[in-house]
Amino acid sequence: MPEPTLIPANGKLGVLTPGMGAVATTFISGVLAARKGYAEPVGSLSQMAHIRLGKRTDDRNPLIRDFVPLARLDDLEFGGWDPYSDDAYIAAMKAGVLDARHIEGIGDELRSVRPMSAVFSPKWVRNLDGVDQVKESAGTLMDDAEALMEDIDRFRAEKQVDRLVAVWCGSTEAYEEPSDVHLELGSFEQGLKENDPGISPSQVYAYACLKMGVPFANGAPNLTVDIPAMIQLAAQEKVPIMGKDFKTGQTLIKTMIAPGLKSRMLGIKGWFSTNILGNRDGEVLDDPDSKLGVLEHILQPDVYPTLYGDLYHKVRINYYPPKGDDKEGWDHIDIFGWLGYPMQIKVDFLCKDSILAAPIVLDLALFMDLAARAGKSGVQEWLSFYFKSPQTATGLYPENDLFIQLTKLKNNLRHMMGEDLITHLGTEYYDEA
Repeated sequence: MPEPTLIPANGKLGVLTPGMGAVATTFISGVLAARKGYAEPVGSLSQMAHIRLGKRTDDRNPLIRDFVPLARLDDLEFGGWDPYSDDAYIAAMKAGVLDARHIEGIGDELRSVRPMSAVFSPKWVRNLDGVDQVKESAGTLMDDAEALMEDIDRFRAEKQVDRLVAVWCGSTEAYEEPSDVHLELGSFEQGLKENDPGISPSQVYAYACLKMGVPFANGAPNLTVDIPAMIQLAAQEKVPIMGKDFKTGQTLIKTMIAPGLKSRMLGIKGWFSTNILGNRDGEVLDDPDSKLGVLEHILQPDVYPTLYGDLYHKVRINYYPPKGDDKEGWDHIDIFGWLGYPMQIKVDFLCKDSILAAPIVLDLALFMDLAARAGKSGVQEWLSFYFKSPQTATGLYPENDLFIQLTKLKNNLRHMMGEDLITHLGTEYYDEA
């Protein structure tokens, strides 16, 4: 195992969010409120979780933020792009996630965060009316990418930041299968110059960020950094990447419940899931297959055919505008126990998407910056904990057991700090990406 090297977190860290709607403004508002002591950053591992140590004999269970040299909340600077020109204060008020009383105390700071003009196409994100801040391309997607790079340079200079990370917080793009343009960096760059219709705006953002040495995490189910061209670019520029799709709602619950049932060797006959959501994600065709695959991988029906071989798993996704940013994930689970006797579990998870996503954005920003300072590059599999469909360095199916993911995350932190690893079922779950 190589000895870890870690550059200190000196100076300011700029956090760029392509998309400055509900998720991004909830994240920014929460960090600003935590800075002023108005609220606690609940849901953030980097700020509130403890970590068990191997070598140290004193203070053996410190907070992660006290043990790992992460950027401080006071050192964060915020920026990003959006097709709407609203500043972060107006955008947060329109999003309706936070009460006005939580926003007013940080109103001046929010008003100072103004989005840069966006690379945007209605082909990829429909149902957005009245967009008023879209880059007027000089002609090609490569020109758009270069304009984004100029934005990054300007933000770095104006805010005097020492390092940058980017976390995609924009709307879900329409899904298209990858094509030849995505298979190699050379073909992708040629596609940018020729306006290839298979290149999405999120891929243009990712390309621009990686070319500028900015780590990039994808919080939506878009095909963004999980294509060979971006993986090659991340390796070439020695930049960390990770995706995709923040684990915030029903999938979060599944990755909690399924490992527990499996650990007790309780059988499952059927798992029916219904999602009701009213934000922009609901307007775009969500892919239920990611939710299906999560469960099958955790339960390993080929290993435990008696318990899970006949599992019937059904997922439905329903767009219901009155829900707004709220989600409702309803699960009906038919399980069986001793001698095959049937039982049931019913879960109705009424959650707020942006409230659950905001701490993920914070953690990814801090941990991606840490990875860059530790000399890591390419796919950061140890951050799978935060994603519904985690990207893997090998391209093989990812680990989706939430608790194994957590062990892997903390073991990578331990390794970067020169600590002993904690094993889980005899496995270290260490990632050398």
